[in-house]
Amino acid sequence: MTAAVQTDHINGTIQKIQWRILPFLIVLYIIAFIDRSNIGFAALKMNPDLGITSTQFGIAAGLFTVGYFLFEVPSNILMHRYGARKWIARILFTWGAVAACTGFVNNYLQLAIVRTILGIAEAGFFPCVLLYLTYWFPERQRARVVALFMLALPIATLIAGPLSGLILDHVHWNGIASWRWVFILEGLPAVLLGFLALRILVDNPRDAKWLTVEEKAWLAGVLESEAAAKVKQHGTVSFWSSLGGVRIWLLAFIYYAKSVAVYVLAFYSPQIVKGLSHTLSSTAVGLVNGLPYAVATLVMVWWARRSDRTGERRWHVALPLFVAGIALVLMALSAGNLWVSIVLLTVITAAIYAPYGPFWAMPSLFLTGSSAAVGLAAINSIANLGGFIGPVAFGALKDSTGSIYAGLAFVSLTLVAAGILVVRLRFVKEAERRLRAKLRPTVAT
Repeated sequence: MTAAVQTDHINGTIQKIQWRILPFLIVLYIIAFIDRSNIGFAALKMNPDLGITSTQFGIAAGLFTVGYFLFEVPSNILMHRYGARKWIARILFTWGAVAACTGFVNNYLQLAIVRTILGIAEAGFFPCVLLYLTYWFPERQRARVVALFMLALPIATLIAGPLSGLILDHVHWNGIASWRWVFILEGLPAVLLGFLALRILVDNPRDAKWLTVEEKAWLAGVLESEAAAKVKQHGTVSFWSSLGGVRIWLLAFIYYAKSVAVYVLAFYSPQIVKGLSHTLSSTAVGLVNGLPYAVATLVMVWWARRSDRTGERRWHVALPLFVAGIALVLMALSAGNLWVSIVLLTVITAAIYAPYGPFWAMPSLFLTGSSAAVGLAAINSIANLGGFIGPVAFGALKDSTGSIYAGLAFVSLTLVAAGILVVRLRFVKEAERRLRAKLRPTVAT
């Protein structure tokens, strides 16, 4: 088989797998992120109705990540044991029901409790999918595949903004406040998708009837070879090392910084946009808020493809973090200028989302098997505490200073610190060197 024919065969297999599993997973993550972040849009009317301050809102919104943190590692272990199909469906059923129930809270305490339960219900979904993707895709394609999956994040906000704005402005059925309908109408689709997950998802390539025997054999051979190379280079990673080893904590802090920024944007950007012009309706706020995420969608794919093509990961994570950190500081200089602020928000959003693919390609450079199940969940659960600390700190700074800019400076410093750390990760640098060696053209056989 010539190198060209072999390459076409490999690309054809990868594309077949992508089209079979990625679109559905993307839809699931779109719904997941809408259900965890739509509180930012509902807050435009919910906070005045319930008498919730910015600090209280930050705590309630961020409590989602506390519940997520506590149950994420156990959830991923159970998925590795029982299979993705059943476990992801279980997650969908429970989080959809809890998300819809958020529409029935009557005070701050009830909101805080429901948000914590929502985190518990959804715990493990994201690392479950990351682990699931390692069953199907070799290292060389992983950054691009993860970035394609994570297009769900900007797409979710792109959808949630206009949709939530329309519901807030126009849906007052049966005398129920419109912000309650935001939670109810956007929570129920997850329950319906749970039934579809049982029919569509396949636990592993061995059970995929739509792959040929040759395609299964090739994929199994590549994945086994990569796993053996990782064990040879790094040794077998124990349970405790995959849960709390130094490399895990370093990667967790980098992702923590991103979580701080992502959740501050998710929960507060509707209020930030509304504060830039008090004449904007809720629908207009949703549309304006969605523009940066449309740009981020394109940048994510391009940046991940570039990372895969070059085999470089560290700077593909660090550079966007530096750009976002600088743009956050510049927001203070654009105060009062709606369009300059929107441009800067677009730069910030695109820069924060760009590193997702390259970042999640890094843990799989040394984690395999059950250690991957635990390690991926540990990184995500530890890091997602930024989804609590970020909104709480931002809300407290906003209440104490009367301005959003102290909070933005806090996010900026966190991102810059993470960017400095990631370029100094020696174990990633060594893995990049091996990956680039594999990317060199092979001689036809």
